[in-house]
Amino acid sequence: MAFDLLITNAVLPDGRSGQAIAVSGERILAIGPDIAGEAGQTIDAGGQLVAPPFVDCHFHMDATLSLGLPRLNQSGTLLEGIALWGELKPMLTHEAVIERALRYCDLAVSQGLLAVRSHVDVCDDRLLAVEALLEVKRLVKPYLDLQLVAFPQDGYFRSPTAARNLERALDLGVDVVGGIPHFERTMEEGAASVKALCAIAARRGLMIDLHCDESDDPLSRHIEVLAAETHRLGLGGRAAGSHLTSMHSMDSYYVSKLLPLIRESGLFAIANPLINITLQGRHDTYPKRRGLMRIPEMRALGIPVALGQDCVMDPWYGLGGADMLDVAHMAVHAVPMTSREAIRWAFEAVTSVPAAVMGLQDYGLAKGCNADLVLLQARDTIEAVRMRATRLAVIRRGKVIARTPPRQATLDLPGRPASLDPSSYAPKTAE
Repeated sequence: MAFDLLITNAVLPDGRSGQAIAVSGERILAIGPDIAGEAGQTIDAGGQLVAPPFVDCHFHMDATLSLGLPRLNQSGTLLEGIALWGELKPMLTHEAVIERALRYCDLAVSQGLLAVRSHVDVCDDRLLAVEALLEVKRLVKPYLDLQLVAFPQDGYFRSPTAARNLERALDLGVDVVGGIPHFERTMEEGAASVKALCAIAARRGLMIDLHCDESDDPLSRHIEVLAAETHRLGLGGRAAGSHLTSMHSMDSYYVSKLLPLIRESGLFAIANPLINITLQGRHDTYPKRRGLMRIPEMRALGIPVALGQDCVMDPWYGLGGADMLDVAHMAVHAVPMTSREAIRWAFEAVTSVPAAVMGLQDYGLAKGCNADLVLLQARDTIEAVRMRATRLAVIRRGKVIARTPPRQATLDLPGRPASLDPSSYAPKTAE
């Protein structure tokens, strides 16, 4: 049998080793230990991990790489970041938004990140960023899936033209309904915005993803309203609550009621550990809150939790690099959740879980799936998270679109090896 691409001697995320992956055209034709045949291209994985591509289901591409424009966030708070973005918006140009977004997509591809859900601000009456990112979506389609969320950054009710602009953005082809209820003027208006936005999603048959309770206020409880509306309108499986940082500060008795409501509704939850642990707790002295949702408790109840990047070098966050393994690595530390099982889950939380959040079709490692793959310098998913493994090869629809040389240290030590593969020194751990 002839294949276009054959990857041999691969380890899969489920732990199977010595596997081959055969690709015909843009699809996976077969996976197994005994695949033989001629191939247009053969890649020997060398006992390293081959996984589906990384997926970021929470990002802000309209703001990315704008760090320092027009000034830096001195307080490091969410609210100063929003104010800074408000200062930058009138200065945006169509060309600059596209240029920064395309540069970010280049970086993403190099890191094996081939699907991104980006919120895009609709509170600029020009809809400049919306139109720019729709153009970026078209340009990157051959190598990256970009899904856009109509995001009323200044508040669906608080901004006088946000409601109209959100509908305009959806009419232009934006994919998902967004919102930010905790930024409305009152708790009541926030709850009303959740209900209005859920109604729009239901009416249009769209997905919905709301920034929800992104604060340290234990009484910010819009996720409860989102769960109730998701259940009432049958939006389960296509609705997500992002951030949910107030959950970190909530009374545990209330959380014992809230989490079953979220599970019942079918909501996805999206945590953004890099950003949540740096923006939250800024008004605390000591101890300082991390501001993460209660991931272990949510997982224990079967609530699907994904991890997002959120920001890279923008008014809210001056770090980041489109590296979803960096996101997973930080989550393991910040929650904390250091069991072997939890670290494996952290890998899933930047691959298969966000793929489900975005509703990606034909994603995964199975016959018939898209031949979108990443070869990592790691022996398993735990090592990938631990080492933030080098992406040796990134494959899109059966074609290698990015390569990175293996990480290798050269040593000059008496009586010691001349080189070191950082992924090779760890002992095999008994499971």
